Amino acid sequence: MFLPTTREEMNRLGWDRLDVILVTGDAYIDSPFIGVAVIGKVLLDAGYRVGIIAQPETETGDDIARLGEPLLFWGVTGGSIDSMVANRTAAGKRRRTDDYTPGGINNRRPDRAVLVYANLIRSRWKKTCPIVLGGIEASLRRIAHYDFWSDRVRRSILFDAKADYLLYGMADRSVLELAGALAAGADPRIVRGLCYASREMPGRAVELPPFEAAAGDRTAFTEMFHLFYRNTDPVTAGILAQKQDDRYLVQNPSPLLLSTAELDHVHDLDYERSAHPHYLRQGEIRALETIRFSIATHRGCYGECNFCAISVHQGRTVRWRSRESILREAERIVAHPEFKGTIHDVGGPTANMYAIECSRKERKGSCASRRCLYPKVCPKMGVDHGAQIELLRDLRRIKGVRKVVVASGIRYDMILADRTNGVNYLRELIRHHVSGQMKVAPEHSEKKVLTLMGKPGSETLLAFRELFQRLNEREGRRQYLTYYMIAAHPGCTREDMVRLRRFCSDSLRLLPRQVQVFTPTPSTYSTLMYWTGRDPFSGEPCFVEQSVAGREEQKQVLTRHGGGTKKEAAGTFPRKKRSVRPRGHRGER
Repeated sequence: MFLPTTREEMNRLGWDRLDVILVTGDAYIDSPFIGVAVIGKVLLDAGYRVGIIAQPETETGDDIARLGEPLLFWGVTGGSIDSMVANRTAAGKRRRTDDYTPGGINNRRPDRAVLVYANLIRSRWKKTCPIVLGGIEASLRRIAHYDFWSDRVRRSILFDAKADYLLYGMADRSVLELAGALAAGADPRIVRGLCYASREMPGRAVELPPFEAAAGDRTAFTEMFHLFYRNTDPVTAGILAQKQDDRYLVQNPSPLLLSTAELDHVHDLDYERSAHPHYLRQGEIRALETIRFSIATHRGCYGECNFCAISVHQGRTVRWRSRESILREAERIVAHPEFKGTIHDVGGPTANMYAIECSRKERKGSCASRRCLYPKVCPKMGVDHGAQIELLRDLRRIKGVRKVVVASGIRYDMILADRTNGVNYLRELIRHHVSGQMKVAPEHSEKKVLTLMGKPGSETLLAFRELFQRLNEREGRRQYLTYYMIAAHPGCTREDMVRLRRFCSDSLRLLPRQVQVFTPTPSTYSTLMYWTGRDPFSGEPCFVEQSVAGREEQKQVLTRHGGGTKKEAAGTFPRKKRSVRPRGHRGER
């Protein structure tokens, strides 16, 4: 069933008042890929009466009041994407389209949606039940953070929104513990994964540099971020506290990861795999077509790319569903009246991390001094794609399934590191699960830039490309690799982009079409580099292109037809017309 989004639906259910109302910046899509739907269904399954208000109008406040006032709490999220990322390009321009809005026009989600919705609730009910923030926008902005769009360090979004609590990360278990505490009249401030404001610092807390210091001194900000990042693993994390005015922002330890059985249960809940009719009547919702017949196999990512926020939000330890649960979901998809035979994706943040994890992490947590895949794949990961091969074969055997696509990202370095089943897995993908093109994300070619990104070197990409081509020839296939690249990442100069263009032309034999300009988003190491102008691991200065024109020019070096000058093509570079000094350098303060 859909969660009610109108009074009429509440009446049909015999509900005069809701326990929880969830407010979101997306249209309401009832899918296991949509966080607000998952949280709603988890609460409903536990016996709570839950409703959803999606994309409320913000002028009058009438929309936010249409379901009344909840008994336990309001849950507020900006949606599946940070609202500033959803609304603004890397150049700061308003995006015209929104895949999560009916009709596809970006006219329903406000900038800083979490703040707007929380204030909307407060304006309607001065003394209401607790307002609880959640979702990726709140999760990544839970401590003092650099905000690219205002070019300054901002306080925790919990303080700016004047909310009561914030649940970060994957909050399936945390939200049940919070709801249970509120229903029982107990103090919820012991819930893992919870942030709250306090006049006093908890005795066992690790104190972060205060907001004023972090906002005014980039060295203090770097120290703050290191402490924050080191305390994201649920096995080793402690309580964090950061003074932000006359109060402390207190962050409880990360929520414990769900077991396989618990994760199976979340995905076995009754999802409609459609948009609620109230919103579907308003126009096509493009995101629905991508996720409706896709299957999430796991959570988390230990890739730890420095520009990616998944590690902070979903965690660095991968948890996967049982094969039986995934096959049950596939059977439900086949039974859907609109299913045409193709499962559009089977994967997660990184598709081929399913059923591959380091056994040490469960006991001792993520390593403090090394990463699982960088600078090379750790031998203790025990990379073996055998379980994935069997899963994909089982999915193909289901009656009614004509095609199973693996569209999520693939870590090609993991395929090369798998001496047992790496080639078999890639062959399986080529034979059955690639539709003409396989997407990979090398991001760049230059070693110094890749080092700052936390990505493997270009030699790994070339080795994978050679294997991919060789297997395609043996299988009699004409399939290709497409490449995602990033321009203007910290440490990347225009000359680096020219070298990347030459690498693509000479070694890859094509110019990538999928090129994005790096956008600093809260709670990533790359954003820390952008703000401080330094490599946070070595302390060395790094170049940062901050002008809009310079950032766009880096992209154009790779994407424009012909590209570059004759001197650049020959390997020599003209003097730069623009020089942007790394922030935090001599003379800035």
